[in-house]
Amino acid sequence: MGRRFKDPSLRRSLALFRAFLHEQGDPEACYALLALDAADQVEAYDGPVAGRTVVDVGGGSGYFTEEFRRRGAHAYLFEPDVRELGAKPPDGTVVADGYLLPLSDGVADVTFSSNVLEHVADPQTFLSELARVTRPGGLIYVSFTNWLSPWGGHEWAPWHYLGAERARARYRRRTGKAAKHTLGENLFAVHIGATLRQVRARDDVTVVAARSRYWPFLDRAVVKAPGIRELATWNLLLILRRCPR
Repeated sequence: MGRRFKDPSLRRSLALFRAFLHEQGDPEACYALLALDAADQVEAYDGPVAGRTVVDVGGGSGYFTEEFRRRGAHAYLFEPDVRELGAKPPDGTVVADGYLLPLSDGVADVTFSSNVLEHVADPQTFLSELARVTRPGGLIYVSFTNWLSPWGGHEWAPWHYLGAERARARYRRRTGKAAKHTLGENLFAVHIGATLRQVRARDDVTVVAARSRYWPFLDRAVVKAPGIRELATWNLLLILRRCPR
């Protein structure tokens, strides 16, 4: 079991930030820590996952799925991009689109999506599918990097503040290779205020918490400040509860 940190806390935020800085050189350590932290967050809101069904949508190479399995969950990875799976994805991984999961209604106790929403063209349809496969009363964990976050441009951040095309061109000049993400194709400008309004207007989920995923203090308060939250939240975490039918 990896090292655990109080959430939120400055110590935790610094540990995660240091891990992110070494993502390219040591991705295993980075994503193992992130998975441990995310699973801790799920259990903080919904209790132990042991014996429960967890659906990980868009979980890449499977770090989150493996962490949930280590805790005794029946966890399954659904990833649309085979290039993201790596050399050894978790057993039972399914290549599937998050818009149309090959699952029956209400099969998951927990539906989990980490940093996927900014990569889908239709976030509301994506959220509808997460809600559909979650049982009534079940938990939905959704986090995303909003566009005006310092990391909103992903590999070409923070130069996205000067425009996506300019940022992509700079990335190519600096690295000698094309950027992985293109705005409007596999990265979209998702904003916190609009997302919160849309989620709160839904009738299939209720909002348990809306907070910064990584902010070291006042993690809920920063999300309540219009304008400021678009820059300071860094990454929005939504904890949703599936409404009874």
